Amino acid sequence: MVTHLIIQKSQLEGGLRLDAEYYQPEYLELKNRLCKTESYKFWKDIKGNFITGPFGSEFNVENYVLNGKYRYVRGKDVKEFFLSDDDNVYIPQKDFERLKKYSLKENDILISVVGTLGNAAIIDNSVPPAIFSCKSTVFRSESINPYYFISYLNSLYGRKLLGRNVRGAVQTGLNIDDLRLLPVFIPPKQQQELIGSLVSKAKEEYENTKLFYSQAEDLLLEELGLKDFEVGDDLSYVVNLSDLKLVNRIDAEYFQPKHEKLISKIKNQNIKKLADLVSIKKGIEIGSEKYQKEGKLFVRVSNLSKQGIIDKDQKYLSEELYQKLKKDFEPKAGEILLTKDATPGMAYLLKESIEGIIAGGILRLKPETKI
Repeated sequence: MVTHLIIQKSQLEGGLRLDAEYYQPEYLELKNRLCKTESYKFWKDIKGNFITGPFGSEFNVENYVLNGKYRYVRGKDVKEFFLSDDDNVYIPQKDFERLKKYSLKENDILISVVGTLGNAAIIDNSVPPAIFSCKSTVFRSESINPYYFISYLNSLYGRKLLGRNVRGAVQTGLNIDDLRLLPVFIPPKQQQELIGSLVSKAKEEYENTKLFYSQAEDLLLEELGLKDFEVGDDLSYVVNLSDLKLVNRIDAEYFQPKHEKLISKIKNQNIKKLADLVSIKKGIEIGSEKYQKEGKLFVRVSNLSKQGIIDKDQKYLSEELYQKLKKDFEPKAGEILLTKDATPGMAYLLKESIEGIIAGGILRLKPETKI
């Protein structure tokens, strides 16, 4: 449906932006609500410093080192609230010392300004010595609770109003002036501390879940006899034609010897085929033209992680379409969601039912036996 809005010339905010996207009713409503509180400041009026990252030419990514002491924080590492730590890269000490003016400090706020725009993460004491890339901007301040601020930046108001300031067509981005113009709700310090403490507590609990998950993973590997199992890729190997016909596959990756070595190790245990333990149902593709900005969840592969369903570019579908599809494609508590496309093998046990539909790249595994 086409949305139209008439904007008075006096409302064009100094003529800095004339594009219709900037004046969407949704953005104007959020800003008006915020302004009515009279408890806000523009980001530029919060005492602190913006720091841009080094130009890409100042560090060659070919100089990454394995398991180093000094981390290089890329744009894609900046997630909501905290940095991702499952694919870290490191740089030599000499490069860290050379670029030390871009080193991160505890309580710095890091905002992604290229690529996935508007993600905001706080640097806590778990982050090793690190520098950040030109894909992000740092805000360093002692005048606002950083844990409160990170919750605001990742809230509906922070994300939407930052998104409003995005500029560019082919390659979009945010510059420092765009950040400075963000209106920020400033509650009393007591409320800032309360919200900030909840964010800190959430991080603590999240770290605990990672620890428990790692312990469970180690226990499983020990039971399977795979605790220290390592095998590399073979550059060449021979496969019989009869083996190709048996599985109807001709791709080399399928016949890598490492797979057979792994299977032979597992066969020493009490094993069963997945099909003997669960029923398997595939999700559905509804077509991007049916996506909506709000409504019932449409869970895609990118929304699924080992920790659960994450709000990553979340898509929604209408109530009418949801009612039509829910009988066959809505997952229930106790089922396992397993990705088969894009990032295959990601699995998550649903602890409670969700009101939503899963995409075709996800399988629903319903246990048929008590395991």
